[in-house]
Amino acid sequence: MEPGLAAALRTGPFHVALREAIKARGLPLQRLQHRLNESGVHVGLGTLSYWQSGQRRPERSESLRAVTALEQILGLPPQSLLVLLGPRRPRGQGAGLPRGAKRYADIFQTPDALVSLLSSLGAHDGRLHLLSSHDVVTVADDGGVGSVESTHVVEAHQPTDRYVAIYWGDPGCDTELMSISAMDGCRVGRLRRDQESGLIIAELVFDFLLQVGQSHIIRYCVNDARPAPAKEYFRSVRFPAQHMVVQIRFPATRLPVLVWRFERPQEGGPDRFREEMPIGPHRSVHIAASRVEPGLVGVAWDWGDQSGRAHE
Repeated sequence: MEPGLAAALRTGPFHVALREAIKARGLPLQRLQHRLNESGVHVGLGTLSYWQSGQRRPERSESLRAVTALEQILGLPPQSLLVLLGPRRPRGQGAGLPRGAKRYADIFQTPDALVSLLSSLGAHDGRLHLLSSHDVVTVADDGGVGSVESTHVVEAHQPTDRYVAIYWGDPGCDTELMSISAMDGCRVGRLRRDQESGLIIAELVFDFLLQVGQSHIIRYCVNDARPAPAKEYFRSVRFPAQHMVVQIRFPATRLPVLVWRFERPQEGGPDRFREEMPIGPHRSVHIAASRVEPGLVGVAWDWGDQSGRAHE
């Protein structure tokens, strides 16, 4: 057995092992389909193509019967492909989501505008979760959040080729003056705004399809040309994350009198954790959180201005 095929059968995933087996056997998909038909199993060419690319996977009983037939046709040990499929994926609401995932309604007080904008982009949101993120927040001289530069390591729990960036401006912001730009690992696709809620979302498109279990690094920046006054910034977390950093840089012309970090299960709710923080010599503070549960993780400061919101 070829080393590449042997390794794929040991570690998976299923679509890689299937592709390596087809390659080693030297059978075109049309010939493979014909052999399946001779075995009394009928599978479309498109389905075989999806299986080997990872865009779909066999789950129904007749599809699993086809996998057993494929093992015989391709000269593989019994159950060698079936075992790579693992347990059947859940169906219905929450299907394919990591354990502990939350809905937007569980986190935000008024999620309707967000859900509406996301729906206008189709079923792209929620297919990735953060493994780690690092936000660098620059507060402008007038006390508003002027820019947020974000670096994310994301992992797919459903196949996807894009990440949906979400940013909430502070009360009084102008969403027409807010923009999202791609810096690395992605490019900006469709963009949506809702002025009433101060919300802007954007697709950050990859140049390839990220398969289940694969990770990717993206970097992007949100800019606000005329930010409204702010007194906090938070990162919202829908799925449990491994590591999260939020860094706040204050302007040389203005420092808050008090700064504290917080974690809270939902917007408007009580903090589950709160701790005062000193401002460092470079006029910045940061938090580094591990094993982050869904909710809000952020930094707040006191200089008597209006409250703020942040982005996911």
